[in-house]
Amino acid sequence: MPPRSYHEAVWEGLEEGLQPSDWQARLRFLLDHVRAGQRVLDLGCGEGRFAAELQRAGAEVLAVDVAQEPLRRAAGAHPELELALIACEDEWDLPDAAFDVVWAGEVIEHVADTAGWLSEVRRVLRPGGTLLLSTPAHPLLRRLALALVPGAWERDLDPRGEHLRFYTRRSLGALLADFRFEGVEVRGLGPPLVRRVLLAAAVRARF
Repeated sequence: MPPRSYHEAVWEGLEEGLQPSDWQARLRFLLDHVRAGQRVLDLGCGEGRFAAELQRAGAEVLAVDVAQEPLRRAAGAHPELELALIACEDEWDLPDAAFDVVWAGEVIEHVADTAGWLSEVRRVLRPGGTLLLSTPAHPLLRRLALALVPGAWERDLDPRGEHLRFYTRRSLGALLADFRFEGVEVRGLGPPLVRRVLLAAAVRARF
């Protein structure tokens, strides 16, 4: 199945209007890092809830996704948003250094070509711009449970599942540093051993 068809099928299988996971905590994190007047790319915008809140806070937002179905839903729920379809695997049809902030909420774990994706993020961010992202966490207790609890590995790492990558605080921080992001900060929601979500902020190096 072509990548675009796969993503369309995933979205068509999701109930419309679902609240994003950890909505309030992720929104606070996002709004704490974005200033009014900044140009923001909401990468993998889904139904547009984060983009709408950013715009309400005074940011200039372009909300993009790799499938038409979430964009259709976003347009219906938030007709004020600027929306665009981007390529699943090729270079995005977006200009270089065009954004002050890139926000990717629960996206990076779905990406097959992580290196290509981060290279595109760097390309569209202005030098000194900020990457903000969230992704499911895999802290120590969760990793131990995968190893020790019968059936946990199969349930959590189902080869038919949508998640292709699995991150710890250390692995996510190292990945961003490898792609020449500076001032990398990664923190988790909840206590260290049982955190559910990682929140990362990093600055695109100027060179």
